[in-house]
Amino acid sequence: MIRCRQCGTENLEDSMYCDACGANLASDAEGGPSAPAEEAADSSKRSARSPERPRAERSSTVSPAGGTALSEAPPDLSPSDRRPRAKLLLVRGGRVGREFPIWESEVMLGRWDAEHGIFPEIDLDEDDAEAKVSRRHARIFYREGRFWIEDLGSLNGTFVNRGPRLRPYQPVPLRHGDEIIVGKTFLRFLIEGL
Repeated sequence: MIRCRQCGTENLEDSMYCDACGANLASDAEGGPSAPAEEAADSSKRSARSPERPRAERSSTVSPAGGTALSEAPPDLSPSDRRPRAKLLLVRGGRVGREFPIWESEVMLGRWDAEHGIFPEIDLDEDDAEAKVSRRHARIFYREGRFWIEDLGSLNGTFVNRGPRLRPYQPVPLRHGDEIIVGKTFLRFLIEGL
């Protein structure tokens, strides 16, 4: 088993990313130090408060809900399908510093709701204490050589770089370093390698 240094969760030996928080386990597998005892205790407290959610069926390129990353890396894409890797970094809200990899060409941001069959790839439920993020809040997608964000008719709105509230279902382009606000949760959009 590999213990995640960020949250203390035990993961299978062949896991590349933590099943609980999505942290990269590569350095842990190389014999890096494991999480401090207090972080592991916090993780077990969180587990006791919220029952473990069943995993949604996953394709090889899906980052499951909650930013929980897969045990396998996305497959190699043909040159015509290649797009930059991107991620969202939580900068204000729940667990600051949490990363949500964007492995698919389209991901939904929102809050997990098994009762209604809503399973966003980027689940902000644990990072949205005031429930200001809608279940289906916004989506980020890659088209025509760039990333876009689109509000999905959310109650509290989506904002980019503290500009005006995005109009529902009208995509706007995203650039490396853009700040995204959904409800009261602040994220930084990052394109890896820039």
